[in-house]
Amino acid sequence: MNDMQSFPLTTKAPNTLRRAVPSQVATADRLGALRDLPGFWEGSGFSLIARPDYSGRSKNGVFLQLNLLHETIEFTTIGSPVFNRGSVQEDIAIYGVTYLHRVTDGIYGGALHIEPGMWLNIPATTAPKANASIARLGTIPHGNAFCTVGFVQHAVFDKVPDIPPANTVPFDIDGQPPAPGSKNPYPEYDLSIASEFRTSPVPAVITQAMIDDPNQMLRDTLNQQVMEEGLTLKRITRLITSTAGGIANIPFITTNANTLDLDSVFAIETVVDALGNEFLQLQYSQTGLLNFGGKSFPHVTVGTLIKAF
Repeated sequence: MNDMQSFPLTTKAPNTLRRAVPSQVATADRLGALRDLPGFWEGSGFSLIARPDYSGRSKNGVFLQLNLLHETIEFTTIGSPVFNRGSVQEDIAIYGVTYLHRVTDGIYGGALHIEPGMWLNIPATTAPKANASIARLGTIPHGNAFCTVGFVQHAVFDKVPDIPPANTVPFDIDGQPPAPGSKNPYPEYDLSIASEFRTSPVPAVITQAMIDDPNQMLRDTLNQQVMEEGLTLKRITRLITSTAGGIANIPFITTNANTLDLDSVFAIETVVDALGNEFLQLQYSQTGLLNFGGKSFPHVTVGTLIKAF
């Protein structure tokens, strides 16, 4: 006999059992800045990662892997509230979406990445005293699990927005990333220098500018849309998060290429085409740090996806 059946018909069931999904409008409102995510997104991107090279032949102990990407992300609404019970403040209700991010090589089609996870919309709290926030939780089959926490930024645009550079220059573990424009001392990152410790052949679309700053791909996409296709960027909602308390890794990763930091910006863009039709576009840039050989090596991934369904 289930819990609902254990109550007489004349007795009202406790509120804690009322987990039925509310109306679509109410759910969208409770998702806040996440409301436009549910659906199927598809697009392309670029990934740069300096991974350890155990062969002993690499002077710097790294291999620079460069990939053009084909990506899909499917977001599904968590319709019912998720209650976090309070001990020093009242309970809070969290709403969110689950997602599955699949990435394959944009040229050869091979599998590169799969990531199930969730985005959460978290209300303001008094204990701890904090404003409303968002969180992204994800798991990676390499043996990583992360939780990033952050905030939402809204903007209205009639032009291409400024996108700050993404650093790809390695730096000392626990040190500060170098200033934008700093020269990269690793020859693997310089396309003018032949290297057997870099993806070969480098896809023609990948330029030195993209290796120096992968966010250049996002700017190029927007500039092409505006200048050549006559599109207008109307509105942007940015989901900005970073790791809270680090990343949980299996022992192999901790020992060989410890990964403790992840920062990302996911920008939900409302775009208008030349005929006045609106569509949704998702641009993201994220940087994870792989720590080995005394250095932090930025693993930068960027992408542009269109909401197809």
